[in-house]
Amino acid sequence: MNLVGSRQTTDREALPSEYLHDFRFATRNMARKEILEYITFYNADRLHSSLGYVSPMEYERLQWMKAA
Repeated sequence: MNLVGSRQTTDREALPSEYLHDFRFATRNMARKEILEYITFYNADRLHSSLGYVSPMEYERLQWMKAA
């Protein structure tokens, strides 16, 4: 999914340790689901000031549009 030159965030970068300490998951599947939702939020919805207040996914899309 990551394209050359993109700045999508990996799970290690996006998931603060405080997030994991605040939750107790009953199963690994529940933990995976919560972590995936957080990473999706971080990459798809959260606005980043360093990217001009757009999400990383939107920034990447805009970069591809400029290059085309």
